Amino acid sequence: MEHIDTARIQARVLAVARELDPDVEVLWIDPDLADTATFCERYGYSMLESGNCILVRSKTGDLRYAACIVQATRQLDLNRHSRTLVGARKASFATADESIEQTHMVPGGITPIGLPGELSVFVDTPIMSLDRVIVGGGSRRVKLRLRPTALRALDQVTITDISRAATRA
Repeated sequence: MEHIDTARIQARVLAVARELDPDVEVLWIDPDLADTATFCERYGYSMLESGNCILVRSKTGDLRYAACIVQATRQLDLNRHSRTLVGARKASFATADESIEQTHMVPGGITPIGLPGELSVFVDTPIMSLDRVIVGGGSRRVKLRLRPTALRALDQVTITDISRAATRA
């Protein structure tokens, strides 16, 4: 696994985020609290306004990756949408190492903002109805709270239904 220059990536992500939404809120956090549920509980944000950026990969055909942003209260419906997401009959979640290799970001900080241009990004439709959405900031030290319309402005974004309501055990 290559060394990740989180400071450089974080700076690039922040610059792009400010271009997309000049009113973006930059939330500096304890990196040990970056996982969504822990972050929301500790810092007082709602899971409803938090988005998880999940990298998926094809399991059949050519190897393809895509980043998916779903509301933290929902689950990515990977089996149902694998053809849309990665053009394959079957897909799976990328490993942590694959996520780092493809995004150049560490899990817990992966964001749709500043991803490599060849990586498709799918934003789940419910995200777009939020006033603001919280996403990673390129490292585990920062989260971004911005208007969902900023995500629509990214070149490689497709807005579509890719989730289902999370089930409780």
